[in-house]
Amino acid sequence: MIHSISLEFMIIGLLGIGSQWLSWRFRMPAIVVMSIVGLFAGPILGLMNPEQDFGDLYSPIISIAVAIILFEGSLNLDIKDIKGLGKPVFRISTFGAAISWLLGSLAAHYVAGLSLTVSFVIGALFIVTGPTVILPLLRQSKLKPRPAKILKWEGIIVDPLGALLAVFALEVIVFFAEDGGHIGSLLVFCLASLFAVVIGVLCGKGIGWMFEHGYIPEFLKSPVVFTTVIACFTIADEIMHETGLLAVTAMGMTLANMGISSIRDMRHFKENLSILLISAIFVMLTASLTRETLMEIFNVKIIGFVLLMLFVVRPLSIFLSTIRTDLSTAEKLLVGWIAPRGIVALTVSGYFASVLLDEGYQDAAIITSLTFALVFFTVCTHGFSIGWLAKKLNLAAEDQPGVIMVGSNIFTKALAETFDDLDIPSIIVDSSWQRLGIARNAGIHVYHGEILSEQTEYRLDMTPYDYLISASDFDSYNALVCTTFVPEFGRSNVFKLPVQLDDEREVKDLVNTIGGRFLFSDRSSLESLFSRIDSGYVFRKTTITEQYTYNQYLDERGQDTTVLFILKESGEIDFLTNESNPKAAAGDIVVSLTPPSKEFHKILAKLEEQREEKDK
Repeated sequence: MIHSISLEFMIIGLLGIGSQWLSWRFRMPAIVVMSIVGLFAGPILGLMNPEQDFGDLYSPIISIAVAIILFEGSLNLDIKDIKGLGKPVFRISTFGAAISWLLGSLAAHYVAGLSLTVSFVIGALFIVTGPTVILPLLRQSKLKPRPAKILKWEGIIVDPLGALLAVFALEVIVFFAEDGGHIGSLLVFCLASLFAVVIGVLCGKGIGWMFEHGYIPEFLKSPVVFTTVIACFTIADEIMHETGLLAVTAMGMTLANMGISSIRDMRHFKENLSILLISAIFVMLTASLTRETLMEIFNVKIIGFVLLMLFVVRPLSIFLSTIRTDLSTAEKLLVGWIAPRGIVALTVSGYFASVLLDEGYQDAAIITSLTFALVFFTVCTHGFSIGWLAKKLNLAAEDQPGVIMVGSNIFTKALAETFDDLDIPSIIVDSSWQRLGIARNAGIHVYHGEILSEQTEYRLDMTPYDYLISASDFDSYNALVCTTFVPEFGRSNVFKLPVQLDDEREVKDLVNTIGGRFLFSDRSSLESLFSRIDSGYVFRKTTITEQYTYNQYLDERGQDTTVLFILKESGEIDFLTNESNPKAAAGDIVVSLTPPSKEFHKILAKLEEQREEKDK
């Protein structure tokens, strides 16, 4: 057992982020890895029990972290993002939630053996999915935009509503159970919920107004936002337990729909903070469970309840609530299957268990085991199955990582044709319809619009693309595009091509301060690439084998040959840059820009002779 709080905090951080790295490295659901790691650190090996070790600080730490995570998720709920999906999202978040509450409560009563009173409280709580589990799954599975947006919106909207619904059910139960109960308690609950929404909206409007009018300097914007989030959550939660989540959701949605550039600039920082919090909280929650709780989840009644929630309650609630919507059968099947429960269910269930036990409902003692069983089984089954099911239903983005090219010209057009030959998804983006004519006439996938425009963010689905190349006619614009998309694609996957290399000093200055690496190890400029293509240079694909190694290829290639990228056997693309020089193994394909062969020169000479004869 660890006796140092600071050491325990360090271990929790290492286990959480280590779980995230393992899940990324071996393509596993992160929440599954974090849950298993937490179980081993806590009840299985007995190394720590954060709930006991942190004492009274445990609940506030979890609550504030959940509030920040929910706020960060709600910042992505821009109304423009839901265009065309408003009806199914509304139906699922209202009628679907109500159906799920009713069916889940009946399952808890008739299968898990809970009383009707306890069943309707816990049934309300189990409608939540939430951003802590949905967002990591969506990030990893790469669904197509429609099902991904539905799951994201449902998770963030229903998260606070489920907790509030459980509080409401508890208030109603207490009202009818107590002799001489007053309707005033129900009225107080409704007013507290309304107050939470109002304070959330006011905080969002106030922060937005101060940002727009320059009353907060740049270096204080993030601290001010997070301080306000904590204040908003705490004030609402002190007035009525669990209304704080509603307040921070309202605040986040208000800011998301004000179109403030500062909020967009901070979004990636907040995402990083949320990943850190999610990692730590999942480890803390699972490590705090007891061995008795773990053993109890194998109770036949609990397992039966979980199976009903997985295979009956969720699918039925989605299919019934989406009748007469434009969702396809495949989309209904996917959304009807994916509903992992997470942090909110685990944390809030403990509160309701204690309150119900105090009210004399002894069967509430199994609520913690029931909740953990549902959370663990849904996280594991949905985490491992979402990618497979999405592929089967044709709702997954392309497996092969794609490339976005900014700027339409003869080089990007030729490069896009090469990508097409290799079955690599690619698209050329340009704000000029005339410049796009080069690519359009060649049948290449294009997007007409400004890559930095807010409209492009909503109209262009970037999910299939893992790499970005900026190759416009302006160095400063290329640098700006790369800097903008470094947080989205990662620094190692964003590239730029210099227009010319006449001013070496200026290029070196840009490298150290602006995002995006220079493509190709020989420091080719766009002008030189255009010149080579005009001279007849061709894109050549060479497969590396055991007999014909990469070193042999390098020795035999011509001096004027430029290696562009290596398509790995796994499907990943390694671009050669001024900073990296990857190696090709057997099975990889090396793509290069190669001088024309001697035969090509002969053909050109013959054409030139024919042209001269015609002129005579």
